[in-house]
Amino acid sequence: MLSAMRTTVTLDADTEQIVRRRMAERQQSVTQALTEAIRDGASAQVGPTPFRMRTFSMGPSRVDLDQARHLSQISRTRNCFAA
Repeated sequence: MLSAMRTTVTLDADTEQIVRRRMAERQQSVTQALTEAIRDGASAQVGPTPFRMRTFSMGPSRVDLDQARHLSQISRTRNCFAA
């Protein structure tokens, strides 16, 4: 069985508010609220941020995209995209 450890903890103002809110909501002591907050934080699974592709409207197409194959053949023969 685990033994309890008595210690002094200094909390930042924002974390103090979290503990106080938890104490009021759950009618807990400081020790209980702080212990649960630490357990909740330690057990939270933090994964990578999902990739999000930003897209922008480029307006209507200036070319008939139904003719894309034809355009690619023309671009190859004319070397339009050469550096």
